[in-house]
Amino acid sequence: MVSIGAVAGLLFVVALHTVIAAVATRFFRISLDTVWGSAVYAVVFVPMLLIASTLVLTGALGLGGNLGSKTTAVLLVIAIPLTLGFAIDLLWMPDPETVELPKKT
Repeated sequence: MVSIGAVAGLLFVVALHTVIAAVATRFFRISLDTVWGSAVYAVVFVPMLLIASTLVLTGALGLGGNLGSKTTAVLLVIAIPLTLGFAIDLLWMPDPETVELPKKT
């Protein structure tokens, strides 16, 4: 049987990973000039951030529970938050061209 603490820890990890994916994707879309560059950076570097975060949160801090298999763990704490973060940035946030950035010195 799964404890409430394990479920709460897992939900926290998934929510935090969704925020990390959305913010990192947004950062790449705003800071890079080409569409392909931001897409490649988002697909390559965001999963690496999520893997590092997973190792810290579930390993060192012990949040979440035993999910049973590696496939379930990767799907639940990396693939789903990555997809949700991309969707939040692409569908909910305004286009980067409409965002006013401060002048660079």
